[in-house]
Amino acid sequence: MTPPPAAAARLDSAPLPVSEKKKVHRAAPARADRPFRGIALILASTVFLGASDVTAKYLSGTLPSIEIAWIRFLVFALIMAPAMVPGSPIFALRTPRPGLQLARGAALLGSSLFFISGLRFLPIAEASATGFVSPLFVTALSIILLGESVGLRRWLATAVGLIGVLIILRPGTSAFHPAAFFPLVSALAWAGTLIMTRMMSGRERAVTIMTWSSITGVCILSALVPFVWIAPSWNDVLFGVFIGVASTAGQWIVVLAFRYADASVLAPFSYTQLLWVSILGFLIFGEVPDVWTVVGAVFIVASGLYTAHRERVRRLQISVQAEPSPNA
Repeated sequence: MTPPPAAAARLDSAPLPVSEKKKVHRAAPARADRPFRGIALILASTVFLGASDVTAKYLSGTLPSIEIAWIRFLVFALIMAPAMVPGSPIFALRTPRPGLQLARGAALLGSSLFFISGLRFLPIAEASATGFVSPLFVTALSIILLGESVGLRRWLATAVGLIGVLIILRPGTSAFHPAAFFPLVSALAWAGTLIMTRMMSGRERAVTIMTWSSITGVCILSALVPFVWIAPSWNDVLFGVFIGVASTAGQWIVVLAFRYADASVLAPFSYTQLLWVSILGFLIFGEVPDVWTVVGAVFIVASGLYTAHRERVRRLQISVQAEPSPNA
């Protein structure tokens, strides 16, 4: 799955520890408050990310999921290659947390691999809508891994999102397909990716995280792909390269978007990716989302938007509490 990497995009604008602020500030462009530019960029990113997912579904008819993911991460690694060269101005392999970087890269790989696996069996609109449940998993994992407290309203929003998932999947009915678990596992892996990104917030540049992720993914998949290898046609190779370029471009555009606007402003527009994949799914595969998929997607989107709103409120409360009193 290639949803917008919101947490990763906020790295360059995250509060920095005093001891590291000067060093990181030189490498990270300053944030500007230009919400309309940010919205335009996030809308552009959804086109790239949606096209990448649709192309992956097309390739899943002829190539194994592992091979599709391998081509994607290979292109990703080639794009990030300049950041791997010692002495390069953008050299990005130095990190104080290599273990966490590897874990994040493995989680990102799992998210991509499980999502592509689900595309082989599911309509793309259904798989994409289910995959957008990841903010709900972030809420749960933030308690376990970050020690955050979650209020009643955020838990209610999570429950609404889960109801949306049940509406789409309809377990226990003839409409249920076991492959529906793939985008759910993909969303869980993506949530883990975002949590680990948040753990590195303010300590790592976005280029460092993306470089390590590309290396981790291509190394793991290179060990697996010989067992499932099917010789691709030239068309398959070209489509695979397109997937890698489109997904990488989409992620970088998101990074740029979050330099101009907050997550709470951009979150509603990131869901337009569902519109693009639905349109492309109809034009290319003749898939028409049924009413249950649409209703379930509405529940999931509403839950995600409210969760983003509560996250913004929480950050504002923290900033207010941290601001010294003028009467102190």
